[in-house]
Amino acid sequence: QVQLVESGGGSVQAGGSLRLSCAASGYEHDYFCMGWFRQAPGKEREGVATIDSYAHIEYADSVKGRFTISQDNKKNILYLQMNSLKPEDTAMYYCAHVRGLCYSWYVEKVDEFDSWGQGTQVTVSS
Repeated sequence: QVQLVESGGGSVQAGGSLRLSCAASGYEHDYFCMGWFRQAPGKEREGVATIDSYAHIEYADSVKGRFTISQDNKKNILYLQMNSLKPEDTAMYYCAHVRGLCYSWYVEKVDEFDSWGQGTQVTVSS
């Protein structure tokens, strides 16, 4: 069973930066797709970025040029570097995993992922 534990959330002012981490365990397959999703109060969960074991990366348009997804495959840790944060980035951020490589549309498809972390809160004040 895949286990995902996020960390690194917090409160920052607009224009600031945060780096989220997701420690993954409980799987041995070589091909996987992982992603960051977020959910603001009263809104649906939306994709932020995805990356697979071949390092194919996709970003949501809203974060392109500001956020960077990366992974340390040896340590099984997924990262999300968030720069130039805006108040509209305020949300609970979730790490997700699915076996197999990412398709380009996975960043828009919450239902493609079958393992989720508990989330870490990011709050950006103006």
